[in-house]
Amino acid sequence: MGWRNRAAVLWMLAVAVDVAVAAARDADQDELQRAFPIVEPDHGHTKLRLAKEGLEAIKRIKTPIAAVAVIGPYRSGKSFLLNQLLSLTCDKGFGVGHMRDTKTKGIWVWGTPIELDVDDSKVSVLYLDTEGFESIGKSNVYDDRIFALATVLSSILIYNLPETIREADISRLSFAVEIAEEFYGRVKGQDFAFEPAKLLWLIQRDFLQGKSVQQMVDEALQRVPNNNGDKYIDEVNRIRDSLAFMGDNSTAFSLPQPHLQRTKLCDMHDQELDPLYIERRDQLKHIVASMIKPKLVQGRTLNGQEFVSFLTQILEALNKGEIPSTGSLVEVFNKAILERCLKLYNERMERVGLPLSVDKLQLIHSLAEDEARKLFDKQHFGKHHTAQSILKLDEEMKKVFSNFGFANEYQSSKLCEARFSECEDKMEHLQSLKLPSMAKFNAGVLQCNQSFEIECVGPAKETYERRMSKMLARSRALFIKEYNNKLFNWLVTFSLVMIVIGRFVVKFFLLEVAAWVIFIFLETYTRLFWSSELLYYNPIWHMVVSSWETIVYNPLLDIDRWVIPIVVMLSFLAVYWRCLGVRKRIGRSLLPLYRGSYGNSSRPRTD
Repeated sequence: MGWRNRAAVLWMLAVAVDVAVAAARDADQDELQRAFPIVEPDHGHTKLRLAKEGLEAIKRIKTPIAAVAVIGPYRSGKSFLLNQLLSLTCDKGFGVGHMRDTKTKGIWVWGTPIELDVDDSKVSVLYLDTEGFESIGKSNVYDDRIFALATVLSSILIYNLPETIREADISRLSFAVEIAEEFYGRVKGQDFAFEPAKLLWLIQRDFLQGKSVQQMVDEALQRVPNNNGDKYIDEVNRIRDSLAFMGDNSTAFSLPQPHLQRTKLCDMHDQELDPLYIERRDQLKHIVASMIKPKLVQGRTLNGQEFVSFLTQILEALNKGEIPSTGSLVEVFNKAILERCLKLYNERMERVGLPLSVDKLQLIHSLAEDEARKLFDKQHFGKHHTAQSILKLDEEMKKVFSNFGFANEYQSSKLCEARFSECEDKMEHLQSLKLPSMAKFNAGVLQCNQSFEIECVGPAKETYERRMSKMLARSRALFIKEYNNKLFNWLVTFSLVMIVIGRFVVKFFLLEVAAWVIFIFLETYTRLFWSSELLYYNPIWHMVVSSWETIVYNPLLDIDRWVIPIVVMLSFLAVYWRCLGVRKRIGRSLLPLYRGSYGNSSRPRTD
């Protein structure tokens, strides 16, 4: 029994929670059943600012959005028309004013979107009411901002005009067409930046006889004859030519007055309105529903959050200058794209390791630049005013490339300086060899040149090549100058050492004689017959040098490095030879040794 009571209690709690959630959802829906401002004028009524309350209502929408905006002169019945399209009364829908001043300030949106199925996809349709043109206390610049904002935001732009089309209406519409040409007029086969808003000319008049509305629109957009070359008429015709861009994307529709007493329209029901008006109004609803497509920006639809972000971008563009222009719109919309392109350029440039040769760095820059421009061409907004954005992108890439150029020069100088210093130290080491070797010096020069040629790269290479050539030439001249003198001194010293060794150590007569011959040739014969400089050009000296190079320069064994250990080892062998009597075990007939009187004596030798 207790278990059944607990189950019943839990069931009642679950039902209560469901009811509470449903009630809260209904309360939220009821809260959205009204109009919200999304854009408001500032205090000076010159620029626009966002209205948080309306934006929050739009952000809740998760499905693709389409916007229907009504524009036109003030007191032309725009708010009443929207209520009719939404099947709302004046007290529940958009506020309708009957005074001389405009009722709607800025742009308002109906909080609950109308959901339609478009191409098997659910689309949320927003209805936008705009502040009327030419009202008291406003500038034309403010009207242009409202007009441009509605043009770019909407999927369907209803141009609500009373009675007829005036020249001012055509001139104002030319701004929308300029925006359309700029943002929608992309190369055939490419994705467009924005999908063009469909233009619906809605003319409300009291009579339907005579010309159709489409004929009225066509005649209003015909070129004006200008036989006298009037500049004003040329401008008028230029505007009409630009409007031809939207010719295939526009529809003309007429709507009779709902009732003669227009100030009492909000108090009337459909039964009291003109039957012809009711019929034409229902036709208008059907036409608007058939024209609705989700708003596309760069080929993709926008949900509520993205639509608000898009609106913020447009407003920033319109408020940027004192007078809104298509160029300012393009510049702001391309700002994020320029940042992406510049980021791509930086990434491509940072992949390479510095230093590089100037030509290679220029090639990498060109490839990265082309890639960034291709990205810009694919994603940019605008058609005619993109030149400024391209110039800005090129300017930023040039700055980045200039920084890479400075970094490349620094890294190149640093690397080449290190290689130059290594070669300079190597040349100084070769100058101070214990046993000078021209072959070893030339090998060192060749090695320096090869390592410098391979490892020194970049813009500093040319400068350091000149320094390297001068340094090597100077080192070679100094080495050659000292080489013969050092070699001469070494040979003299060598001959004296061999005399001592042959006379007192090994007592090898032929060795001593050969050493004396070398010594006499170097010290006596050359001084009697030649100068030291002339000796260096003698073929005999060349033979001496060649023999010296063969002994001293050995790629397998660095004699200069091992000269001291070799001398020590030879000295040890000489002592061993002399003191331990090694030579007694060698056939005396083979060596012409010194023989003293003690050589034939049989008495023991005493020390």
